[in-house]
Amino acid sequence: MNTKTVAMAAIGAAMVATAAGAQSGPDAAAHDARMMWWREARFGMFVHWGLYSGLAGTWEGKPVGTKGGMEWIQQRVKADTDTYAKRAIPLFKPTPGFAKEWAALAKAAGCRYLVFTTKHHDGFALHDSKASDYDAGSTLNRDLVREIVDACRAQGLRVGFYHSVIDWHHDQYEHAKSKQLPHPLKGQPYPNGERSHAKYVDYLHAQVNELVSNYGTVDVLWWDYSAQDFQGDEAWRAMELMAKVRAKQPAIIMNNRLFRSAEAGWKSMGTDGFANSLDTKYGDFITPEQHIPATGMPGVDWETCMTLNTTWGFSEHDHAWKSDETLIRNLIDIASKGGNYLLNIGPKGDGSVPEESVKSMKAIGAWMKVNGESIYATAASPFPTLPWGRATQKGPALYLHVFNWPADGVLDVPMKADVAKAVLLAAPGAALDVKPDGAHLKIRVPAAAPDPVATVIRLDLRGAPEIDPTLKPPAAAPAKH
Repeated sequence: MNTKTVAMAAIGAAMVATAAGAQSGPDAAAHDARMMWWREARFGMFVHWGLYSGLAGTWEGKPVGTKGGMEWIQQRVKADTDTYAKRAIPLFKPTPGFAKEWAALAKAAGCRYLVFTTKHHDGFALHDSKASDYDAGSTLNRDLVREIVDACRAQGLRVGFYHSVIDWHHDQYEHAKSKQLPHPLKGQPYPNGERSHAKYVDYLHAQVNELVSNYGTVDVLWWDYSAQDFQGDEAWRAMELMAKVRAKQPAIIMNNRLFRSAEAGWKSMGTDGFANSLDTKYGDFITPEQHIPATGMPGVDWETCMTLNTTWGFSEHDHAWKSDETLIRNLIDIASKGGNYLLNIGPKGDGSVPEESVKSMKAIGAWMKVNGESIYATAASPFPTLPWGRATQKGPALYLHVFNWPADGVLDVPMKADVAKAVLLAAPGAALDVKPDGAHLKIRVPAAAPDPVATVIRLDLRGAPEIDPTLKPPAAAPAKH
């Protein structure tokens, strides 16, 4: 093996490092095989939509809040399920073409997969369920899951089902078994007397069986969620549930939220309570919520889920929209740390997407149209930190994402490398001048940044780079965005 071959092998080894190390389990090869497409996708669209969407953060004519999750509005106002349903169902009126609008938007944004709520905590299922009459089939005479799945497949998107394992509607769900999980009637006696949680778990398994049996290939099952005092087999017969899902959908990937234990990648109940290790018998990937780990999670598959404003479900009162710059740089930051970005939209009760959300997703799509190769199928940055931006890598290509454009027209890259070619992705026909400078490279760039949000430079390398050993990683505390 010659020197060049050895160097290329080293780069390849760095790229697959996310499939080993801190992540463990008995079926590592099978895990890697089913995770391959997901690791390459890097960017997905999350959709929180249900009865709460029509309420739009308003109860009895007043805003419940201007920030925070309005998909929890039933719990926020402490409404029993009958009162909630009576108010919410008349406001939930999906238009005929809503699903096509979502799928087209995801495609335009550059997303490779879409995960949507089949049932949230309020217990209302979006499919036509034989296990319940609290569902879209019984209420609307429509199977909304079918409509969404068909629309996604028409756009070539992978499909994921979010499914809540807690249920504020079901009359056998024993929510008092947990002091940590939310419920609108928490602390009150069960209105129907003694309950049998085992009957609820049978119901949970029956609805999940419908979802993994009736809609063709399902790519992701995104569970939500467990508590440290009520989780796993005790709460949901979790191992049996996962085995049933895997029997119907052998290639499906599942997150770790049927559990809330250390071996399943958790250290607390907070949204920042994720750990940096995972035994894959508890799930295929870890789900930091509203947080980007400062140094990533080497050796673990992880996906940051995040809102466009501060709520998951639609609220007419929440106007704290993230800027396009923040969203695009979040995507880059996550990819540079080896993770995926699952970015949420909260459609209105009719299924239409707020104008602000459409604008933001299309802005990301415009950037991805030029720079997508620096995100898709890339591995984490070889640099512990960079003063001017981020980096990703793919085979012999190193992508430099420049946030802070050099005022003197020279980008200082802290590495030694044999560069075959350097180009801007925005102008790939013109080579950039690259010169070695001790342990660094100096790249001459245009006076003004082609893209003020993030300009990407591609370096085609002959061999593995030598990173400046004096670089230090950032603080290990998770960054909130």
